[in-house]
Amino acid sequence: MGKNKNLYLIGLMGAGKTTVGRLLAKHYGCDFHDSDHEIEARTGVKIPVIFEIEGEAGFRKREEAAISDLTAREGIVLATGGGAILSPLNREALRANGLVIYLRGTPEHLYERTRHDRNRPLLQTANPLEKLRELYRQRDPLYREIADIVADTGRQGVSAMTRALFGKIDLLRSCAGAQDGGRAGGQSGPGPVTPE
Repeated sequence: MGKNKNLYLIGLMGAGKTTVGRLLAKHYGCDFHDSDHEIEARTGVKIPVIFEIEGEAGFRKREEAAISDLTAREGIVLATGGGAILSPLNREALRANGLVIYLRGTPEHLYERTRHDRNRPLLQTANPLEKLRELYRQRDPLYREIADIVADTGRQGVSAMTRALFGKIDLLRSCAGAQDGGRAGGQSGPGPVTPE
C-alpha cells in the first residue's frame, strides 16, 4: 500500500483533528473516519461509558483494533484519538500506512476549546488545565516521533491552517513520488514540516 494514499491526524484532544480531517477529506476526495466515532459505532456506547466500564486500558485495546482496521484501508483521512499514539502498535500502523499530520496546540489553547466538553473522560478532574499540561509533556515527543508534518493550531484559523496543509501534503507526496520513480539513495522522505 502506498504511504501517500492516506492522511492521519494526531494530536491532543481539542486540537481540531476532526474538523481539519473533514476538510482534508473533502479537498482530496477521500473517505473521512474518526477512530473515536468508529469505536462508539462498534460498541454502541459513548467513550465515557467505555472508560467507566472497562477503564482506560479496555478503551485502548478497542482503539488498537479500530486503528488496525482503519489503517489497512486505502484513500482515507483518519482523525485519531489523542492517546492513540501511546500504543507502539498504533504508532507503527500510522507511520507505515499514511502521511501523519500532528496538530499541535498549547495546553492553554486546548483548555479553552475543551473546558465545557463533558465527553472527554481524562479531563473530568479538579484541574483539567494541569491534566492537559501533563498529557502534553507525555505525548508531544510521541506525536513528533511519527509526524511527517507538524502544524501549530493556535496561530491561525482552521481554513488558513488547512490551506497551508494542502501545500505541505502536496509537496511531500510529490517528493515521495519522485523518490519512488527511481531517485537514487533509498532515503526516506523529508522530515517534519511546520507550516509557517
